[in-house]
Amino acid sequence: MCGIVGAVAQRDIAEILLEGLRRLEYRGYDSAGLAVVDSEGHMTRVRRLGKVQMLAQAVEEQPLHGGTGIAHTRWATHGEPSESNAHPHVSEHIVVVHNGIIENHEPLRALLQSRGYVFVTETDTEVIAHLVHWELEQGGTLREAVLRAIPQLRGAYGTVIMDTRDPGTLLAARSGSPLVIGLGMGENFIASDQLALLPVTRRFIFLEEGDIAEVTRRSVVIFDKSGAEVKRQEIESNLQYDAGDKGIYRHYMQKEIFEQPNAIKNTLTGRISHGEVDLSELGPNANEMLAQVEHIQIVACGLPITPGWSPVTGLKH
Repeated sequence: MCGIVGAVAQRDIAEILLEGLRRLEYRGYDSAGLAVVDSEGHMTRVRRLGKVQMLAQAVEEQPLHGGTGIAHTRWATHGEPSESNAHPHVSEHIVVVHNGIIENHEPLRALLQSRGYVFVTETDTEVIAHLVHWELEQGGTLREAVLRAIPQLRGAYGTVIMDTRDPGTLLAARSGSPLVIGLGMGENFIASDQLALLPVTRRFIFLEEGDIAEVTRRSVVIFDKSGAEVKRQEIESNLQYDAGDKGIYRHYMQKEIFEQPNAIKNTLTGRISHGEVDLSELGPNANEMLAQVEHIQIVACGLPITPGWSPVTGLKH
C-alpha cells in the first residue's frame, strides 16, 4: 500500500513532504523517496530503502530547498525493494511517483525501448515517466502530454507528475487508486490520503475516477476522462489532526480495535433519530432505491474486515 504526497508552494516544502509520509506509514512500505525542484528548475532527489526516518536523516544531511515536490513510500510490486527501484522515477526532466499497477507495462516498455528509451529500474512506474516524456517531446504543454499519455495506461493506479522545466506545476491522475487535493492559501497539495495533509489544510477535493488535475500554487484545474474541464466539490474535513498517529497504543491494530466504539458512534450520529433511520444523504429516493436491493457486499482492506463481519447475521434476517 504505497503513499503519495505532493506540494506546490512558495516556501520550502521538504519537511511538509516528509511529515506527509510519516502520517502514511500505517499503510506499510519498504522504501521511501522525494524530489524537490527550486524556482530555477534545479531538482534534488533523495531515496532510501527502509523507514521514512532514514529518508529524513538523509535530507537533514543534504538540505533540500524548493517549493515544488513529490514524495512516495513504496511497497514493492514490480521490482525488488531497493533504493534504485524507490520512487520518484525520472525521465530526463520528467519526475513521477505512482501507486498501483500498470498492467500493460511490458508492451509499453518494449515500445518505448524501440523509441530509444533506456530503462534503469525494474518498475512499471518508469514506463509512466518515459511515456509522458515522449508525449511532451511531440509538442504541447505538460498538461496536454499527460492527457495524451494517461489513456495509454491500463490498470489501477494513481500518479503525480512534475516537469523540472516547469517548476510550480503538478499533474495528478486517478484511475482506481485514490488521490486528494489539499487547498491552501497560495499553495496547494496532493496526497493519496487526506491524513497526510491535515497539518497544512482541512479543505479538500477528492478526485473522481478518471480525473486528471493540474495543480499550481494559485489554481486547481480538473479534467474528466473525456478531457473536459469539470468542477469537483470542495469538502471541509473534520478528521482529527492525530487520526493517523498510534497515540497511546502499541500498534495500529490495537488502535483500530479500541477506536471501534467511537467509530460506530460517529457513523450512526445524525443517521438514527427517535428509532428511525435517516438516509436522506443518499438522495430523495433513498428508501425506494434501498427497497430494491437484493445483495449487499461488505468489503474492506486489512483489519476493518473484522467489524465488517458483525452485521452479516443481522442483515440476513
